Amino acid sequence: MEKNLITNSVQYSYNKNYTFVFPDIVCEKGEHLLITGASGCGKTTLLHLIAGLVTPKRGSILIKGNDIAQLRGTKLDKYRGREIGIVFQTPQFIKSLTAEENLKMAVSLNNLSVDNIYLDSLFNTLNIVHCRNRKTNEMSQGELQRLSIARAVINKPSLILADEPTSSLDDKNCKEAIKLLRYQAEKLQAGLVIVTHDNRLIQDFSKIVHLES
Repeated sequence: MEKNLITNSVQYSYNKNYTFVFPDIVCEKGEHLLITGASGCGKTTLLHLIAGLVTPKRGSILIKGNDIAQLRGTKLDKYRGREIGIVFQTPQFIKSLTAEENLKMAVSLNNLSVDNIYLDSLFNTLNIVHCRNRKTNEMSQGELQRLSIARAVINKPSLILADEPTSSLDDKNCKEAIKLLRYQAEKLQAGLVIVTHDNRLIQDFSKIVHLES
């Protein structure tokens, strides 16, 4: 089966005194992976490495066969924008723009054309049609999180990354957020990698990587 993500011997140093040494990870096309561990074990750092937001001290990170750790500048930005969708722990949007304008900007920044049918389907399946023309500073936290999922998949990436997507949610909204993430990943046959310390998610995933402190 096609492998959307392969990491090999990845290490990262914040300073000379401490180095994170990460286990090797494989995420196949359409596979859903949960990365767990206590605070401070490097979960978010690993996610940022996979996303190309930081560069490893050593090791390789292959996304659809391309080592993102070797890409720089505009090549990295272009590849990340088209192949990787990210749901950050805290939703970040341009507050002066509407929900739809924020999504369209995510497309245009990567020199892609807006698929209006797909855009419509995202607003419908994520139940945020009523927010379409609403500015993001007028949306609730739950609505912003669903919009974050829409932005992560708007360019139809091969890999979706989510950083603590349920940390501030009650049980009902926790289940709904994970259901929506998995549904969108399945539609795209994208790999899905979620990092979390939320033990509520463990029962829903068959493939789990636990990071030690």
